Amino acid sequence: MDDLIHQALQTVTKLCSEYGLKKHHLPPLKYDYAALEPYIDSRTMILHHDIHHATYVKKLNEILLEYPELQIYSALWLLCNLDKLPESIKADVQKFAGGHVNHSLFWNALKPFRVSDPKGELRDAINRDFGSLVAFKKSFEEEGAKHFGSGWVWLVKGFEPDSKLQIITTKGHDHPLMQNLVPILLNDVWEHAYYLQYESRRHDYLKAWWSVVDWDQANLCYKNSASSVNEILAANNKQFLGLS
Repeated sequence: MDDLIHQALQTVTKLCSEYGLKKHHLPPLKYDYAALEPYIDSRTMILHHDIHHATYVKKLNEILLEYPELQIYSALWLLCNLDKLPESIKADVQKFAGGHVNHSLFWNALKPFRVSDPKGELRDAINRDFGSLVAFKKSFEEEGAKHFGSGWVWLVKGFEPDSKLQIITTKGHDHPLMQNLVPILLNDVWEHAYYLQYESRRHDYLKAWWSVVDWDQANLCYKNSASSVNEILAANNKQFLGLS
């Protein structure tokens, strides 16, 4: 066991010297704060991105200060490998790494000048598994609206080539990869995502949100050809280290 620990420390030291200790960063938005109006107001976007998401990133970096051996891993890797983390930081890493990962996906799922509908393979899969785009949207809205408390609503698929599309919700900032599922599309149903504009009318927010969905991005996620969670995590970690 001591030999294994020694080898692991040597590997970490080597990686740290080659790539340096990495900090997690708040990704910039691809559009202006007001670009999604009237569906999502600029004040909500400022608070959501610059305060809430930024806080998740700041807190995650603070937690990892005392654990340099964990600073070479992406937030997604940390979230999907909670069993490998010290017990004392598991809950906070799950919260803050998850918040960072999910919000990063969320900003990329939005587009001011949206493609009106999904096309190609994703549209075919939606029609196959839900009957129609209208039926899919209705189910997605219903699942998001009835989710109790804070969380996310997702369109996902499995890793099998013939895997069917599913709609799931996750509590807090959990991620579909933690359930061996690939995320395709997501919406944030934490109150901070909509309350300033929609107050308690979560269903109205969910319905309006379709007007700013980036279906091109969703189609790219659907075409993800990874065969396992580990394959996705490896690619994600290479990107985090600046190797791809």
